[in-house]
Amino acid sequence: VALTCTQIWWTTEVGMAFARLEEGYENAMKDYYKKQVAQLKTLITMLIGQLSKGDRQKIMTMCTLDVHARDVVAKMIAQKVDNAQAFLWLSQLRHRWDDEAKHCFANICDAQFLYSYEYLGNTPRLVITPLTDR
Repeated sequence: VALTCTQIWWTTEVGMAFARLEEGYENAMKDYYKKQVAQLKTLITMLIGQLSKGDRQKIMTMCTLDVHARDVVAKMIAQKVDNAQAFLWLSQLRHRWDDEAKHCFANICDAQFLYSYEYLGNTPRLVITPLTDR
């Protein structure tokens, strides 16, 4: 559940950054990138501390997902992506919560899927690279 929530929140925050860009705030995505870096530093600080094996695995998985999210935002900044309709953004797996339907949806490009709340367990995740992103 926590990992799905972080994915929903990432999609929401990138959407807010796009909205701010459209309002004329040119540094919106860069500011969000800085926020991501700060959040990663917080997670890394937690990893340095005393954690149970299960909690350490959860935080490491969050770091893996958050590093990928940070890299996506960095790429959008480098390519000067300025709206949510850009292919670079649409091609990402995005999770969103629909208040009306009271469900989570997974979106990629123009496809939308009802999230089925499958349980993956608290296991290590593959590092996400440009090749695994394809």
